[in-house]
Amino acid sequence: MDLFEYQARDLFESYGVPVLPGIVADTPEEVRAAAEKLGGVTVVKAQVKVGGRGKAGGVKVAKTPDEAEEAAKAVLGLDIKGHEVKRVMVAGGARIAEEFYFSVLLDRANRSYLSLTSYEGGMEIEQLAVERPEALARIEVDPIAGIDLETAKSIAVQANFPAELVDKVAPVFVKLWEVYKGEDATLVEVNPLVLTEEGEIIALDGKVSLDENADFRHPGHEALEDAEAADPLEAKAKKLGLNYVKLDGQVGVIGNGAGLVMSTLDVVSYAGEKHDGVKPANFLDIGGGASAQVMANGLDVILGDEQVKSVFVNVFGGITACDAVANGIVGALEVLGDTATKPLVVRLDGNKVEEGRAILEKAAHPLVTLALTMDDGADKAAELAAAASK
Repeated sequence: MDLFEYQARDLFESYGVPVLPGIVADTPEEVRAAAEKLGGVTVVKAQVKVGGRGKAGGVKVAKTPDEAEEAAKAVLGLDIKGHEVKRVMVAGGARIAEEFYFSVLLDRANRSYLSLTSYEGGMEIEQLAVERPEALARIEVDPIAGIDLETAKSIAVQANFPAELVDKVAPVFVKLWEVYKGEDATLVEVNPLVLTEEGEIIALDGKVSLDENADFRHPGHEALEDAEAADPLEAKAKKLGLNYVKLDGQVGVIGNGAGLVMSTLDVVSYAGEKHDGVKPANFLDIGGGASAQVMANGLDVILGDEQVKSVFVNVFGGITACDAVANGIVGALEVLGDTATKPLVVRLDGNKVEEGRAILEKAAHPLVTLALTMDDGADKAAELAAAASK
């Protein structure tokens, strides 16, 4: 889950990371009131989960509350790379002397953590990494040892910070590591981290991504979710405990096991090339327990997608045998009743496959078509979706 800047700022503050004061506002009038409260120069910053806000006109400096209100009128409602600005943060101003870059992220390839740090901040870090890679220090962080003060100083030295700044930035690096570890983040980024003319180090802008797999340790993270931006089907699936991701296609996909579902998406995409280019409509892994209720929940979510024209249920029986899965499908259709109106292609294989197929054949539900192989099932589901789309 990616956080808005104001959420990252609040999180930083709670861990002792030096930040500027900031007030969230949704209307020009609220922005004016916030600017009056903060006093002095303020910055009106669009709150969208995308980079390049400044270049798109989403960050404006205001010297007075009047200017802040006018800036809000220009920023609110602005479209920034497909994201409409509905909220801004009014932040206190800072007299910037120098700008730096610091981040800690999950390095999946090396199964470790990585610190990316540069004495040169305030620019597109991706561009810097390509054009002048020597200016960006890439330092592996031991997940157990983390970043203590000595490690932080070493990072600053390797990132070419001058000696007089190493002792200033290192404690902030430690605090940012504490945010990363304490909140189970996959990314904590500050760009820019600034040195003010008064000699203070301040995290001027923050980006934080949280690992949703650790939500059980952080009940407070639920309040950070952007409910308005969430896809309603994904939100519904999450409440039902389903591993679901909506895609832009016409064939609903249900499988047991992430690997099998991913393979199914590929096979459906390939089959769809022969049938008007139809594609998978979702990723849905029901896991090992394909009970009637779990299957009903999955079908309910998928059938609620207006784009879905057919459903391909692809299950390999293991710990949960195929007869249990088949009973789950029959029971799910009974639970859904008249709300189930789209054809289902079912492919079963593995433990007790013959028994499972026999159960479905006996039920003889008019919406269900049995397929012997994954390729056959994908082809039939794509054919049905293409026909229903015409």
